[in-house]
Amino acid sequence: MSSITLNRTLLKGVIQVPTSKSLAHRAIIIAGLCEEESLIRNVSFSKDIEATLSGMQSLGANIFIDENGIHIQQGNQSSGSAVIDAYESGSTLRFLIPYSLIHKNKVHFIGHGKLGIRPLEVYYDLFRKQNIKYRTKKDKLDLMIEGQLKADRFQIPGNISSQFITGLMIACSQLDQDSLIEVTSPLESEAYVQLTMDVLKEFGIVVTKNETSYSVLGNQKGKACEYEVEGDFSQAAFFLVADVLGADITINNLNLKSHQADRSVIDILERMGAELIKDKNGYRMKAEHLHSIDIDASSCPDIIPVISLTCLKAEGTSHIYNAKRLRYKECDRLRAICEVIGQSGGIVTEKEDEIMITGGGALKGGIYSDYNDHRMVMMEAVLAMMTETPVTIKNWECVSKSYPDFFEDYKKLGGCII
Repeated sequence: MSSITLNRTLLKGVIQVPTSKSLAHRAIIIAGLCEEESLIRNVSFSKDIEATLSGMQSLGANIFIDENGIHIQQGNQSSGSAVIDAYESGSTLRFLIPYSLIHKNKVHFIGHGKLGIRPLEVYYDLFRKQNIKYRTKKDKLDLMIEGQLKADRFQIPGNISSQFITGLMIACSQLDQDSLIEVTSPLESEAYVQLTMDVLKEFGIVVTKNETSYSVLGNQKGKACEYEVEGDFSQAAFFLVADVLGADITINNLNLKSHQADRSVIDILERMGAELIKDKNGYRMKAEHLHSIDIDASSCPDIIPVISLTCLKAEGTSHIYNAKRLRYKECDRLRAICEVIGQSGGIVTEKEDEIMITGGGALKGGIYSDYNDHRMVMMEAVLAMMTETPVTIKNWECVSKSYPDFFEDYKKLGGCII
């Protein structure tokens, strides 16, 4: 395990952020429904995406990669068994569990890091109702499943993770009868479900949204296509926040019409007093003065770590609420955010599902934990722009989960790494 030390500097330049991990996961899996070959272009490879590709191959998909992108089509559909290593990817795990139950009789899911403590009870309830056998271990992802998913009226809570709804939505389109997915509590990440519906539609699969449910026709045949993945707003958020804190970074591959949930980073920063600027190279943000606001984290939990840094520079006290799901990410991100802010000298108050951050005051560097969490490491790299002394980050390589080239891009923008 190595560490990296960052000196305070203001980043400047033009950058292309990785393409959307959320869209790539969905496109890879849905393309695997199609009998003909699809081409998925512009995929940014990371450990999470590699986990999904490997999982799809384990389930029989034919995949090869060349300079044009990822070629994928439905492959061997014979029943039998499969072993899927989801690595540390919650999307891979929750998307492929239902999908695997339409292709294999026995599936063994394994994983690493904190993946074993991320909630799966929604699926366990489903297994019991459908007489699907399963065996799992506490605090470790070692899940054995035996059985076949059947069309049904599924009742899924909306306040744990929208990934359960996405996983079922994809799988139900391939069952022999129609299904209904009823959302039994407020849906906190509706934008991610809409993203799934968008990608399904690109491949010719239709899901109908009702008031509190989704109707999925069975026996739908996916239509192969060429799909190009757009820039990732969750990764762009680190540089847009850096802009607001004084950097001058232009991002050249953002789609402002995107349905990505983390596009809301622009709306949040604008509400705090920042301005979005478009020029010939792309988009950047700037702010003369930031003021505190209330931020609903329910639909955009992944950008909350870096957004919390803007709260440290805003006048007044910002309130981030509906944030309990951050406790079930790669680490307890709500606790980790508070620890980082506290260590830097900032003022923060933590409650069960909310935090309050008061802006103002000098911030200090030091040796910061990585929390084995890619987003916490990238947050700390942006923090280094704000501290009076250098920031040292342990195990910085964990950014490979989503953005392997983050620190290379950081250096290209003038970041001082010693």
